[in-house]
Amino acid sequence: MTSKRRRPSQVASQGAQAAVHYRVEVLSHAAHLWQVTMTLAAPASTQGLRLPVWIPGSYLVREFSRHLHSLQCSQGGHPVALTQSDKAGWLVACDSALPLEVRYQVYAFDNSVRTAWLNDVRGFFNASSLCLMAQDQTDQLHALELVRGPAMKGWQVATGLEPQHIDAAGFGSYLATDYDELADCPVEMGAFWSGEFMACGVPHRFVVAGALPSMDGERLLRDTQKICESQICFWHASGGAPAKALAKRVPFTRYVFMLHAVDEGYGGLEHRNCTALSANRRDLPRSGDDKTSEGYTTLLGLISHEYFHTWNVKRLRPAEFTRYDYTQENYTELLWFFEGFTSYYDDLLLRRAGLIDDATYVKLLGKTINQVAQTPGRLMQSVAQASFDAWIKYYRPDENTPNLTVSYYTKGALVALCLDLKLRAEGKTHLDAVMRALWDRCAGGPMTQEDLLAVLRELSGRSWTGEIKAWVHSTRELPLKVLLTGQGLEVHDEPAAMAQRLGVRSEDAGGAVKIKMVLSGGAAQAAGLMAGDEWLGVSLAGGRGGGSEWRLSKLDDLELLLGAQKRFAALVSRDKRLLRLPFVLPAKAWTWRLSCTKRGEDQWPAA
Repeated sequence: MTSKRRRPSQVASQGAQAAVHYRVEVLSHAAHLWQVTMTLAAPASTQGLRLPVWIPGSYLVREFSRHLHSLQCSQGGHPVALTQSDKAGWLVACDSALPLEVRYQVYAFDNSVRTAWLNDVRGFFNASSLCLMAQDQTDQLHALELVRGPAMKGWQVATGLEPQHIDAAGFGSYLATDYDELADCPVEMGAFWSGEFMACGVPHRFVVAGALPSMDGERLLRDTQKICESQICFWHASGGAPAKALAKRVPFTRYVFMLHAVDEGYGGLEHRNCTALSANRRDLPRSGDDKTSEGYTTLLGLISHEYFHTWNVKRLRPAEFTRYDYTQENYTELLWFFEGFTSYYDDLLLRRAGLIDDATYVKLLGKTINQVAQTPGRLMQSVAQASFDAWIKYYRPDENTPNLTVSYYTKGALVALCLDLKLRAEGKTHLDAVMRALWDRCAGGPMTQEDLLAVLRELSGRSWTGEIKAWVHSTRELPLKVLLTGQGLEVHDEPAAMAQRLGVRSEDAGGAVKIKMVLSGGAAQAAGLMAGDEWLGVSLAGGRGGGSEWRLSKLDDLELLLGAQKRFAALVSRDKRLLRLPFVLPAKAWTWRLSCTKRGEDQWPAA
């Protein structure tokens, strides 16, 4: 991100010409191929071209260039020499007095929010997957031209980019002040559902691709509007300004939600004035059904999470992200703050917006607490280390992941919870005020951990270095119970599911129990059970009428089969070998269940 400069609408009104122009059209729906023509008005004599290897917000090197092919360059209708310099870079020998035309194709069949997609009913892409960067020209004005093909009847376009010359469906040319802005505005195409609303005076658009006819679009708009107004007021209404007077304070002039409804899938990726979302079709609200399903609550939480990122990570962001380097990993230890605190506020602001009640909120909170408590890796890796290692661990989970790592989303959310509750207990301030003060201190821009500590000291009157060191930079347990009970919540111990009691993560499949993960220190690990095993049954010795063996099709049936016995043998298939593993059923494990006690209307979590 850069701090220059004129808005694209101002540039467009002055008739400025883009230094870099992309023409994007469909080459083949069936083959999932985009055709891109890139034109540089004034190339260098040796012009570098490069495709990013990652997309901001998703911290993994994804090697987008593996889908780019048939790259050709020409000037004045004549081919020019092209040399590949590395896995995602090329050098072009140019006549700097002539425009350079670069043509290539991109295979697009990744049905996620991170890359690019194309089939007969939908097109989607992030520029980081489709648009080459021109070396030394990334700070110049960029134009994107979207071409409507003959097989795109009824298609529309949705994007956060500023339109220059477009038709009623949105096809035509758009402008970006630089490559960063281009890369931060994905494009959705297709015959999607579209609706609009105003939030605190700012226009918002919501498009849904792949929705069923039963979707209640009006409810989706109403509920999303409540989320947006709640968050705009959270960030900008500390001075008591009326909601409708906040438009001038909001750091965008319009916002677009782009949701792809799929049979199975869930995810989101934040951008400066839009977000790309993916969710199950069955989780969308249905016409004639006023109930709020668990799936719809999860979807609202996702919408809330990505919208909160508009402030917390897209603008207020790690100092290491002051300017993205698209060629390699960008390391920071602060994802516990930017993802974790966002995860704390996503459900909390649903509660404040009136979309869930206290009971639902504390149920969601209890789920997060138990997720962290049931992860042995919390005792092996600090949440700051988890942030730094996101590039090699978080997005590449395996069967040993829960034993060695902790999620900076869930553990970071609990750090935010502890910080908020302790600030409130001391009576001088709360985390809401800290977040707004950080926004003001950093001018909605890059920040460091030292900025957080400075704001905490300023608002509370004391140092919080000890808490941050213990909660963030060590593997000590968080003081959750004492802080929660101090805010009027009751903490109940409940028996854990059999999987947690044994120390496994499994799934029921094909009449057997498939072991996916074996947790450190558990009974399953002590017995020799391994990831990939199929647990077929149990063998009992000395039962009624002598020993007996029983088929195990569901792990929760284990106690039913064992009765009062604690010792048994697990009958296991491992790589087609049949094994008997001696087991001792451990004592019951416990999880937390939270419940509300009577509190004042203005107390946490309501305000």
